[in-house]
Amino acid sequence: MKNIIYLLIVTFLTVACSHSRDHYLIKYYEGEFDERGVPSGYLNSRGDTIIPIGKYFYCLTDTIRDFGMVIENNTGKILGIDENGKELFEVFKYDNGPDYVESGLFRIIKNGKIGYADTEGNIRIQPKFDCAYPFKGEFANVSIDCQIEMDGEHSTWKSDSWFMINKVGEIVEK
Repeated sequence: MKNIIYLLIVTFLTVACSHSRDHYLIKYYEGEFDERGVPSGYLNSRGDTIIPIGKYFYCLTDTIRDFGMVIENNTGKILGIDENGKELFEVFKYDNGPDYVESGLFRIIKNGKIGYADTEGNIRIQPKFDCAYPFKGEFANVSIDCQIEMDGEHSTWKSDSWFMINKVGEIVEK
């Protein structure tokens, strides 16, 4: 019975999405409810398993056309992946989830540094900042010399050298 329901859901999703590009991934899972912790994976538009159930702790994105997010097993890191299942970068965690998209960009992490990517998974500003706030309009405050100060379970960034960058990473104000 579960297999029949599963096949009906996949068929419905495939037919419903067939008017768009042929290359995309659809999330599938085991169990009655799709909740965090319920194993999930991705099938391509032809029904082939691209990311098997259990490869990641949880698949955050329902349908991946260009870019999606998953939670890595063991570490809890949020990773950005493309429509082929290729891992692109780590997504900055904010408020227990992926960073919010602000002005078309969100923060990413590579080698402990922060940069920015767009909603299609393209890195727009390479990770090179110790601290970086989300964009507000056309600008973001960043620092390459920053320390984290803990206050109980919360933390704040402290720096004497904040500056502003634009959406292509150019310094616009020191």
